[in-house]
Amino acid sequence: MSIRSILLVVLIIIAGALAFDTVYVVNERERAILLQFGAVQKGDIEPGIHIKIPLAEVVMRFDGRIQTLDTPVQRYYTVEQKPLMVDLFVKYRIGEVERYYTATSGEESRARSVVEDRTNEGLRNQIGRRTMHDVVSGERDQLMTELTASLNELTATDLGIEVIDVRVKRIDLPDEVSDKVFERMASEREILARQYRATGQEIAIGIRADADRQAIVIEAEAYKTAEQVRGDGDAKSANIYAAAYGQDADFYEFYRTVNAYAKIFSKGGSLLVIDPGSQEFFEYFKTQNGSR
Repeated sequence: MSIRSILLVVLIIIAGALAFDTVYVVNERERAILLQFGAVQKGDIEPGIHIKIPLAEVVMRFDGRIQTLDTPVQRYYTVEQKPLMVDLFVKYRIGEVERYYTATSGEESRARSVVEDRTNEGLRNQIGRRTMHDVVSGERDQLMTELTASLNELTATDLGIEVIDVRVKRIDLPDEVSDKVFERMASEREILARQYRATGQEIAIGIRADADRQAIVIEAEAYKTAEQVRGDGDAKSANIYAAAYGQDADFYEFYRTVNAYAKIFSKGGSLLVIDPGSQEFFEYFKTQNGSR
């Protein structure tokens, strides 16, 4: 191959490279700026196909999608100087590309570091004006709204970054404070439990005393009723015995004596010690017909 042919091939390759470097594409997910010898030539390039001067102009591309910054847990103090451990995240994206490039030189890590510092500073100011109750529940939504607005104003001016949202994932007490809080809660619950037990014992003693009193009254009433019934029964029994005795005195005496024999000798091993001169109890054993 001749020198002319070689030069021609080289020129074609250079021309192709320059032509390739002339055309560039920006897609919808990107934000881009055009630099000419290091200076910003065009601040915000629209998505699509564009032409630039080869070698003299350079395209810088950045991710235009919403980014998430998950900050580490930080300690903040409320207006009562009570510590809180707050874990949050920030949603942001590039708003003004030229300002973003000027402030960060296009370094994403630098931009994230600045956003994190501004977020911590803004949250410290917001929490420092509120009580623990307001931070945890009372004004939590308002706190996030104010923090997002103030943070967006700062980052838009200084970094060209638009802060979309700031959200708290978790708010906790420090470990040393949590232990004391749990100990105090346990102590309060123990005191409350003792009060409940004492109240229950007092009520139980009252119920038991009332039950004992009612039992004594019921037993007394039952004994009184039993004695009355027994007295009425004895009276009726005496009347029946008297009526029976009046009808036939000999038979009545014989009946009672036979019942006495049955009770005394029912077990078969009874021993009766009587006066030899007293024979009235066995009088009915003297004759066959039971007469005296």
